[in-house]
Amino acid sequence: MTKLDRRRFLARSGQAGLGAVAGTSLVGVPKPVRALGANEKIVLGVVGIRGRGHLLAMGFALRGDCEIAYMCDVDERNFGTAASKGYMRFTPPELGALPRIEGVEKAQGKRPKAVTDFRRALEDKSVDAIVTGTPDHWHAPVTVWSCQAGKHVYVEKPASHNPWEGRKMVEAARKYKRVVQLGTQSRSAPYMIKAKEYVASGKIGDVHLCRVYNQKIWGNVKPVADSDPPPELNWDMWNGPAPEARYNFNYWEHWNHFWRYSGGDSINDSIHQYDLARWLCDVRHPKSVYSVGGRWAEEGAFDTPDTQLAVYEFDKLVMTFEMTLYTPYMMLADQELRDSDIFPHWPQNASRIELFGTKALMVVGRHGMGWQVFGRPHQRQPVVIDQMYGRWSDEEHRTDFLDAIRNDRRPNADIEQGHLSTLLPQYANISYRLGGEKLLVDPKTETFTNSEAGNALLKREYREPWVIREEV
Repeated sequence: MTKLDRRRFLARSGQAGLGAVAGTSLVGVPKPVRALGANEKIVLGVVGIRGRGHLLAMGFALRGDCEIAYMCDVDERNFGTAASKGYMRFTPPELGALPRIEGVEKAQGKRPKAVTDFRRALEDKSVDAIVTGTPDHWHAPVTVWSCQAGKHVYVEKPASHNPWEGRKMVEAARKYKRVVQLGTQSRSAPYMIKAKEYVASGKIGDVHLCRVYNQKIWGNVKPVADSDPPPELNWDMWNGPAPEARYNFNYWEHWNHFWRYSGGDSINDSIHQYDLARWLCDVRHPKSVYSVGGRWAEEGAFDTPDTQLAVYEFDKLVMTFEMTLYTPYMMLADQELRDSDIFPHWPQNASRIELFGTKALMVVGRHGMGWQVFGRPHQRQPVVIDQMYGRWSDEEHRTDFLDAIRNDRRPNADIEQGHLSTLLPQYANISYRLGGEKLLVDPKTETFTNSEAGNALLKREYREPWVIREEV
């Protein structure tokens, strides 16, 4: 960033002194936390409001027991843009059609502050918690700095960009005694809690094979030339801890398919299935992992795979992951199915989990798809031993987060559980990038005992000032 660009950035943020805050002045000094009365509203700042963050903001604003005080985004266009109906399906139509700030204002009866630098919300002692829906590479910095500022955090999935920073998120949550909830909503779904109890009861027997799927259609895009960013976008801050790069529309619009910002669909979306599989199987770190695949279906700009297979070895359990992104005949559940007493057609369900027990097979769906337990077919017809319909659990997850804050407890999707689940696709991606090398995991250090090349990919180099320090 040139000196002139930096001055413009600081002027736009309205906080010239914030330029040196990131990773420095927030470190090591726990900030005072506002005491909450039993009926007092929890004050929130939302970071990243273009898509998922806006849905979260509206969901919290409509509750009545919390207040959105800040809506933060590095792109000023998002403050005046009307809401996306695709993201607002649970919002009253008259609110979903409003621009983001106005929609939240109408929902809660008070206008939030619109700021381009979320650190202004961290400095405000009246803010109790931060809700972040940023791209993956910003999850850890926002979480760590928020904990250091005395804020609780609701952070969207996956937990982190790489294993090292995921562990730093856990360390920050514990050191500053903050509630940090990952956005893996199915952990708060009643039907999934019952599924967990069902497996733990032994009714499907001992599970020695678990298969996790993520199969849908997500085509590639053509490369485009670097260019100047839109004047309303602070590209340097959006790029943040990633390696320095000029603005590129594909980076901005399709960040989840580039290693520099994410880990492809195997981590950005599949983390929901990974998390449920690990939870249901009651396992932590794998003993080994290897992964193979490629970007084969369509050439283009993306550098993450469209075909991937991963195999994880635990004690007396093998877990597999299979991904395809060129399969239009595989179906994600629509909202009608998620909100109704309907089960998917499991063989062509795009995001199912299969648990093969010694007594029965359980098939589970995320986000309200329910679960069924199958015995041996009778006269070539399925035999359903037990089942439970599901429902979308966004609201239950928000409730759990706020209740955990009020009652000083860990939430359903505590950041340590989220980190352990995110490790699985992160480890697989490292193996994939090393050509399918089998990696042996040391659970105490979360490193590899047999691969220095693999260990070199456990952490990234950070750009100043967007740095997470070793000592959080």
